[in-house]
Amino acid sequence: MAEKYIISGIQQMGVGVADVATAWQWYKEHFGACLKLFDEKAVADIMAPYMGGAERERHAILAINLQGGGGFEIWQHLSHAPNPAKFDVLPGDLGIFACKIKSKNVAESYRLLQEKKADVSPLFKDFSGKAMFYIRDLYKNLFQIVQGDNDWFMDRKRHCGGVYGGLIGTQNMEESIRFYKEILGYDVILSDKTDKFEDFSYLGTPNLFRRVVLTHSKQREGSFSKIFANSQIELIQAMDRTDIHKIFDGRMWGDIGFIQLCFDITNMDALEKRCQEAGFPFTIDSRKKSGKFDMGEATGHFAYNEDPSGTLIEYVETEKIPLLKKLGIYLNLKKFNREKPLPNCLLKLLRFME
Repeated sequence: MAEKYIISGIQQMGVGVADVATAWQWYKEHFGACLKLFDEKAVADIMAPYMGGAERERHAILAINLQGGGGFEIWQHLSHAPNPAKFDVLPGDLGIFACKIKSKNVAESYRLLQEKKADVSPLFKDFSGKAMFYIRDLYKNLFQIVQGDNDWFMDRKRHCGGVYGGLIGTQNMEESIRFYKEILGYDVILSDKTDKFEDFSYLGTPNLFRRVVLTHSKQREGSFSKIFANSQIELIQAMDRTDIHKIFDGRMWGDIGFIQLCFDITNMDALEKRCQEAGFPFTIDSRKKSGKFDMGEATGHFAYNEDPSGTLIEYVETEKIPLLKKLGIYLNLKKFNREKPLPNCLLKLLRFME
């Protein structure tokens, strides 16, 4: 497996908030992210290049929905008050504009979230004609609720699953398509349309956009692929907007907004080589500084690079996670064949942590 790396799916969407505990309660109630894999206060040192060159204190929670999909790394700066964007973040701005969440039934999700008095948009149609809508969290971070596939890991009687992908602004569509195809395996174009879109008009931009929706032809592999499952990337290029911003312009990584899209991987060495060959080298690599990350309850390695428009993509190679935390039982992934999904009986033990 020396030259092969495995992508098990989207592990999490990193989201910066003003209060991590309050935010987790909101994601738990609205998106079913009930399972905390870690909850830790510490000093973020390795990410200093994206935080003004200095180490910063932080509090982070990684929470997932066991029905399937990626989780949320909910992240709060403790060294300073987290800053929101200094401008209205609009479609076409560079970075992660919105997070996709998969729903079993979009109409039912819409009804339930309206009952919770959530900040929801009207219903719209997605690229395939299916219903979708937007919702903002307590910090104005934007989520798009879309119809998911039938690949649900568990039935926890929740209307939606976890992270299904992201809407990402780009200045160079062809280069961005190449990045997500060659590095991350998104080799299928589900839709490629240039138009003025009703949902973007509602969000404040009655402009001309090119929107390309990508997915992957190969089923994801590896330890957690049954939970993370399939996903989509929607690339957005503004064709006639002149006031385009970098979403984190003038702010630090970890401030309010979507701070990274993270993929669960196996074989960091092979991935590093592929990224270097494709022209997207790692900008952060935990192996070069501390050898591994240790989130108190989970350990492994992580690295980052940037897509062609500067969006941060994270890669995590996990070695250990809590399984039955109250009994001090942890899952050592190095003892398993990393090319295959973990047995369902092991993965379903995670429900006892909820």
